[in-house]
Amino acid sequence: MRSIGVTGGVGCGKSVILNYISEHYDARIIYADRLAYELESPGHDCYDRIVSLLGDDILDPEGYIDKHIMADRIFGDPVLLTEVNGIIHPAVKEYICAEIERQREAGHPEFFVLEAALLIEEKYYDILDELWYVRTDADIRRQRLKANRGYSDEKTDSIMAAQLDDATYMKYCKYVIDNNGDPEAAFSQVDLILMRK
Repeated sequence: MRSIGVTGGVGCGKSVILNYISEHYDARIIYADRLAYELESPGHDCYDRIVSLLGDDILDPEGYIDKHIMADRIFGDPVLLTEVNGIIHPAVKEYICAEIERQREAGHPEFFVLEAALLIEEKYYDILDELWYVRTDADIRRQRLKANRGYSDEKTDSIMAAQLDDATYMKYCKYVIDNNGDPEAAFSQVDLILMRK
């Protein structure tokens, strides 16, 4: 089994690439954000620790962590943000490591693919066989974010400013997928990479 991490800046088109892999290859795909959300739900250690740290007033009426309230609380407080990340990121990584081991022992699938914005920052290059960078020019990403998510220029600028630059992505990623043009062109690049051993 080949383990792959897919990363790239906001609006680069990672989801399109991952949907293609899911539909055309024997692949187990995990989205780190979705996994983190699951680990923050009741019954998980992350949930208990976050509620203990931030208080019951971050919960919605059903007892789940309200993401908006939590975001408002932690993004204005660097210390709290660091503490919450210190709970979530190690738990996600622990789950990923265990899942890779489970899939390898089972003998399938052919590919294990993790999508995460912070693959490099969280040193997933130590865990996965290879990292891929989905690269798209900033102006195209801006257009996509405005059209598909309704992001303002200010929000896009703020997110992009906090992300890694091209040189850093390229330093750590074995493959770069150019996603500036037609999706079919990107899919052809994916096919070529996955056919390599």
